[in-house]
Amino acid sequence: MSRVLITSALPYINGIKHLGNLVGSQLPADLYARYQRGRGNEVMFICATDEHGTPAELAAAKTGENVADYCARMHDVQAKLAAGFGLSFDHFGRSSSHRNEKLTQHFAAKLFDAGLIEEVSEKQVFSIADGRFLPDRYIEGTCPNCGYDKARGDQCENCTKQLDPTDLIDPRSAISGSTDLEVRETKHLFLKQSAMRAKLDDWISQKADWPVLTTSIAKKWLHDGDGLQDRGITRDLDWGIPVKRGDTDWPGMEGKVFYVWFDAPIEYIAATAEWADETKGGEAAWERWWRTDKGADDVRYVQFMGKDNVPFHTLSFPATIMGSGEPWKLVDYIKSFNYLNYDGGQFSTSQGRGVFMDQALEILPSDYWRWWLLRHAPESSDSEFTWEAFQSSVNKDLADVLGNFVSRVTKFCRSKFGEAVPSGGTLGAAETALIADLTTRIRAYEAHMDAIDVRKAATELRAIWAVGNEYLQEAAPWTVVKEDPERAGAIIRLMLNLIRVYAVLSAPFIPEAAARMLAGMNTLDTDWPEDVEAALSGLPEGHAFTVPEVLFAKISDDERAGWQETFAGTRA
Repeated sequence: MSRVLITSALPYINGIKHLGNLVGSQLPADLYARYQRGRGNEVMFICATDEHGTPAELAAAKTGENVADYCARMHDVQAKLAAGFGLSFDHFGRSSSHRNEKLTQHFAAKLFDAGLIEEVSEKQVFSIADGRFLPDRYIEGTCPNCGYDKARGDQCENCTKQLDPTDLIDPRSAISGSTDLEVRETKHLFLKQSAMRAKLDDWISQKADWPVLTTSIAKKWLHDGDGLQDRGITRDLDWGIPVKRGDTDWPGMEGKVFYVWFDAPIEYIAATAEWADETKGGEAAWERWWRTDKGADDVRYVQFMGKDNVPFHTLSFPATIMGSGEPWKLVDYIKSFNYLNYDGGQFSTSQGRGVFMDQALEILPSDYWRWWLLRHAPESSDSEFTWEAFQSSVNKDLADVLGNFVSRVTKFCRSKFGEAVPSGGTLGAAETALIADLTTRIRAYEAHMDAIDVRKAATELRAIWAVGNEYLQEAAPWTVVKEDPERAGAIIRLMLNLIRVYAVLSAPFIPEAAARMLAGMNTLDTDWPEDVEAALSGLPEGHAFTVPEVLFAKISDDERAGWQETFAGTRA
């Protein structure tokens, strides 16, 4: 049994996430976690809400809530939506936790002791109208690189270029919209990333198996222009982790907090410690996942994220961990994703454009969305959600192939043999060929899942479903039963067992439907089909089952057109 640590990029606390956010990190991470558990491995799947920084303050200000109250409420909202989509986190934490505060201050102290933090006087934007310094995300303007007019002061979400607020063209306050800004001097702490450049470069160069998207972004940040730059890790904000050197106050840093992108990745570790606190496992329970001197040297650590998060996870967070000089577990593999666009434009939380997680669950159960999003995951390039494509995939993949197979097999058996696995009869050459074909395809499916090739895995899974339909059509038990009932019973016995196998294989993608298939087959057997022939005889003769309700309803043209119209505008 292997041990696999899986983390998803933390969703911002500022509102409900859209489908593009979901498929960019949390959903494929859940797919991989479910698959690894299905193969019998020990998994720790961690995520949390990212609660500090400008987005939280701005969102709370809009609702009129205290920022701490707003974050607590939205964490509950996001946790419930995650559960609604079947995201199987071992722990869904909060970056505002006490654990994260102490760990962040601990890392800051270690980095300072290692000479990797320095105090820098810098010029920052001050808003006369707001009476305060404006941290990077409080400033909006036009990106000097691509011309996007809603770029933030830390990064352009359109072209992903790292920015400083003073780089923006026509900057304005994100709080008041005021352009009455001036540059004033303030002091902040900087992480000397440039001192870690060679070490980071060597480390990344060893990751030959990483996706091209991940390594290309990391290398670009390392080598373009002047190369990796030192980065401020404190901000002039009220909400955040107070700047301390461990448990000691940091002279000159009073009233400042750590930058959200310094403390957020540390929450991966802190959330695992939170899990240990909840399960009363003690320090050893989480340290065995994160400390190589406490057993984490045999852990495979995989991160999932959108491409905009890659620079921080390939450079800044590793610099923090390496720079501490302590034996922390470094990531082994980073699966990054491009963007999912929406029906001719972009999903956007800030502009309320697209389908959001709560809206999606009001329309259809989560498996419909999980299947489409994963089958069209933006791996090698950006992809686009359209209602026509969604309707087609649901109808042709889920309803016509998988759902139809389950319905035909169980209903035919009920009508001819009753609600029990038929007895008697033998299998022949056609069944031997089917088992061989399934074995080849299941091994290919496993290879794609092991490599985290999400779209290829979905394509192979659909092909595995199709094989059963093709066999059933050719075997034609509805005809055979007239002349040879026992032979027809043997065919259906094999197909009922195949439903159980389909449930196990499909569970990472469509867990709710898989559970209903297993319930229909009246079994708790979720053993992976390592030996396909043996797996196809797991339900014995006489084993009772029930006919499941329709697994997937088809989407009508009228439904599709109605949803398309409903979501053509922006969310209030």
